[in-house]
Amino acid sequence: MDTIVKRLIREVRKGDQQAFAEIVELYKDKVYQVAYRMVGNVHEAQDVAQEAFLRAYTNIERFDVNRKFSTWLFRIATNVAIDRLRKKKPDFYLQDEVKGSEGLTFESQLAADEERPEDQVITIEMQEWVQDEINQLPPKYRTAIILKYMEDLSISEISDILDIPQSTVKTRVHRGREALRKRMRHV
Repeated sequence: MDTIVKRLIREVRKGDQQAFAEIVELYKDKVYQVAYRMVGNVHEAQDVAQEAFLRAYTNIERFDVNRKFSTWLFRIATNVAIDRLRKKKPDFYLQDEVKGSEGLTFESQLAADEERPEDQVITIEMQEWVQDEINQLPPKYRTAIILKYMEDLSISEISDILDIPQSTVKTRVHRGREALRKRMRHV
């Protein structure tokens, strides 16, 4: 795969936009997953992923072909997501009551994408709870936890993506886990 990506990057650098479309096709799902885990919102994650690819395209000349492209791309996506989180101020929450109604929340007005079997409800609620708790962590710990446990990246890969020493990554993963454990005990 690295050989294919390197060939595509050479073609992009020569001006072949179709080659970049192939790169997007190869990485779009993973970049979206990283973005979604970071921002926790479908539309925001799509925007983050799109911006990450746009930045990658405009800075493709800066990419060092001796390094792993996915690491570089995930680093861009992570940085874009962190920038969004810093600037983000919520206008409303899904749990807020709709004005002029009795007990209706924004969340209750959303159309369901699909019916879920009752036996999956507990699992889904647990996953949402864990994701909510992860979202409450400070960004540096949240990033480390997401990349390590949800994206299943190695300490070395996380170190490359975040451009920090491996020992710092290990510390952030450990402290993030501890903070998560404390948060989940007190809920």
